[in-house]
Amino acid sequence: MAAPVPPAAQAAGITTFRIATMDCASEEGEIRRALEPLAGIRRLSFQLGARTLTIDANPKDLPQALEAIRKAGFDPKPLTPTAEHGDAGEGAHDHDHGFEVGIGRMGAALGMAIAAEAVSFFAPDLLIWKLAGMAVAAIAIWLAGLDTYTKGLKALRQGRLNINALMTVAVTGAFVIGQWPEAAMVMALYAIAELIEARAVDRARNAIKGLMALAPTEAEVKQPDGSWQAQASKSIAIDATVRIKPGERVPLDGLVTSGNSAVDQASVTGESIPVDKAVGDPVFAGTINQTGALEIRVTAAANDSTLARIIHAVEQAQGIRAPTQRFVDRFAAIYTPAVFGIALAVAVLMPLLADLTWMQAAYKALVLLVIACPCALVISTPVTVVSGLAAAVRKGILIKGGIYLEQARQIKAVALDKTGTITQGKPRLVHWEALPWSAGDLDPAVVGASLAARSDHPVSKAIAESLAGERLDVEAFEALVGKGVQGSLQGQRFVLGNHRLIHDQGLCSAELEAKLAEHEALGRTITLLAAEDRVLALFAVADTLKDSSTQAVAELNAMGVKTVMLTGDNPATARAIAAQAGIADARGDLLPQDKQAAIGELQRAHGMTAMVGDGINDAPSLAQADIGFAMGGAGTDIAMEAADVIIMNDDLRRLASTIRLSRKTHAVLWQNIALALGIKAVFLVLAVFGSATMWMAVFADMGASLLVVGNGLRLLRR
Repeated sequence: MAAPVPPAAQAAGITTFRIATMDCASEEGEIRRALEPLAGIRRLSFQLGARTLTIDANPKDLPQALEAIRKAGFDPKPLTPTAEHGDAGEGAHDHDHGFEVGIGRMGAALGMAIAAEAVSFFAPDLLIWKLAGMAVAAIAIWLAGLDTYTKGLKALRQGRLNINALMTVAVTGAFVIGQWPEAAMVMALYAIAELIEARAVDRARNAIKGLMALAPTEAEVKQPDGSWQAQASKSIAIDATVRIKPGERVPLDGLVTSGNSAVDQASVTGESIPVDKAVGDPVFAGTINQTGALEIRVTAAANDSTLARIIHAVEQAQGIRAPTQRFVDRFAAIYTPAVFGIALAVAVLMPLLADLTWMQAAYKALVLLVIACPCALVISTPVTVVSGLAAAVRKGILIKGGIYLEQARQIKAVALDKTGTITQGKPRLVHWEALPWSAGDLDPAVVGASLAARSDHPVSKAIAESLAGERLDVEAFEALVGKGVQGSLQGQRFVLGNHRLIHDQGLCSAELEAKLAEHEALGRTITLLAAEDRVLALFAVADTLKDSSTQAVAELNAMGVKTVMLTGDNPATARAIAAQAGIADARGDLLPQDKQAAIGELQRAHGMTAMVGDGINDAPSLAQADIGFAMGGAGTDIAMEAADVIIMNDDLRRLASTIRLSRKTHAVLWQNIALALGIKAVFLVLAVFGSATMWMAVFADMGASLLVVGNGLRLLRR
């Protein structure tokens, strides 16, 4: 009978199902192969971490797809929106409970297998004892291997030789040839190892989901009468006011409306040092308020917080397979039938070519099947990739697919946007001076700050913010479009504007022009304060380097990665900023299409090229680059959509960290492949030419699986 499909999902044609027994790439492959022949399926999206499959198909074809999945040995259950966005903690609890039940069942199976061994070894050689031993062994196999048998038999009926089919044939064959104690022990040990392996793999997959538990389930919400009341976080509306006491975690994303504090944002941005927060600053769910009480205005619901979106993005990333993972999947698809063929050849040819009985040859063939199970090989790549993705998030790096994690090691050139990437993205007063001929009754700094405070222009704001202190009343204030502002202070008329304004006023001189040239060569924007007859002061504003930019560029250069700055600013400013950052190649006056063309040029000259920008006006360049990095800042929706990798805290040093992590992940991937194949090769030789037993076969197979899982999990500790 087909599983029910929610009406809304039927109408949309997109439905998500939970498949409890789908926990590795091998099972994903089986489901893919079962659905490939069907018409009407537009797209399949697997999330192994959540054990979910989203099917985009014509509603009338969905029941047929579900039937195909069930025939492959899986039981898809439709997810409701509530279950799909439920609490991570509840899912973890359910799984823990399942593990406890499973380990109890496996313990009972192991006890029965040991009893079967004892009967075989100690009991008299009588039929009744043999039957008793076989019954005990059968119970052990039933307790440990019912799921394996069910899947294996279905696979064999459909002509698919997967891991379950190999184990089903091996254990059944051993039982038939009289090795029933070993058959029971093999199945019990295999099932226990599988359970432990699944638990270990879940540790990698839940490393990200565990972040969701950091956000408190309740928060204090301000009521219309001004009182405060505890309320479930998931029911708090946007624009509600929430109070967070010192030491508490922030329940939801929001903007500070009252209070000052330091907030530990390591769980979202990877920053190790707490960040000072004041009115107007953003805070993120799951971060820790440390020093003072804060009131925030909620800007996102619980299931749309920055933390929730990070988890969702990583779950989607797990469905994008890395190149090595695709290679392993293709290799395993050839390897498993090949091993089955070798085992069959051993069973048939060894009695003819060597001094073995048919029973001995059959036993060797069954040992070969158990040794050769590709479980370790298949599991070696996804657990490593997921661990790498989790390790990246802990550093504030959101990588949107295993393919980008693995390919980042191959980056040969990086193109960097200037504003907001290398620089702060905000103009700041870096120098000011009163000119020698500016003597008068009024302080030029006070006059300049008073005029600048009346203007909304970013340069004027930078001057006003930096020149704190006395302000004078400005009369007859007027904005001069494209030039500056003017106004009267204590009866005197002053102008505050650019070089062009002063030139139009006829106040330029050779000495002043020389001063302006010096500052402009450094990439600074100059604003001049003038009275009616002379220039009084010079204010130099610039977009300054981020503290981390120079170190980040040095790290990239040390790795052999060419760095290039691409900006729409004038070439002089570009050269000045690039020189401060340590970048030799700076290109200015570039339109978006010019940046895109420059990326293509770098790709032809150097190979794999990355682009680092803000994810909005650099969209063409990010699309052209092999890997796009967005310095989007925590919670920036557009940046998350535009790039392949998101640097959550805008720290350019995370780019070098991504490349290092990619290199380490790639090394671990191939270590795991070598371990899996090497161990199996040794035991295969022992099985054919030596005296390997089925016990050894199980330890070879599952030992290799646990080794590669443990090796992959090392990335989480880095």
